[in-house]
Amino acid sequence: MSAIRSKNSMIELLLRKRLHALGFRYRVHHPDIIGKPDVVFTKKKVAIFIDSHFWHGYNFEDLKRKKFKNKDYWIKKIKKNMDRDYSVSKILKDQGWTVLRFWEHELKDDIDTCVENIVHCIQERKND
Repeated sequence: MSAIRSKNSMIELLLRKRLHALGFRYRVHHPDIIGKPDVVFTKKKVAIFIDSHFWHGYNFEDLKRKKFKNKDYWIKKIKKNMDRDYSVSKILKDQGWTVLRFWEHELKDDIDTCVENIVHCIQERKND
């Protein structure tokens, strides 16, 4: 458990490096924004979250069928995380933010498409 990083994970650093190389400047884990998004474009009101599979419930139904230690505890915890993710996204959207969420595999498998989506979103916000 101590080896699991909640901030500055390899995949998060990779995304930030790509965005920075394209000339984008952003805030990281902004403490004043609910949910402390992984990457934040404050002027454009774009919040980006990178969700890991286990902690955020990717294929949650499959996970619930698997056997592992302390299953009841982990299922409850992951469900709570999923509920919080939904709530945070809703609150931010209600406050006028654009919220982008990426699963870790999306960034690992095709980071270019993820970056294109972010760039497109930021450019759309320029027109607002």
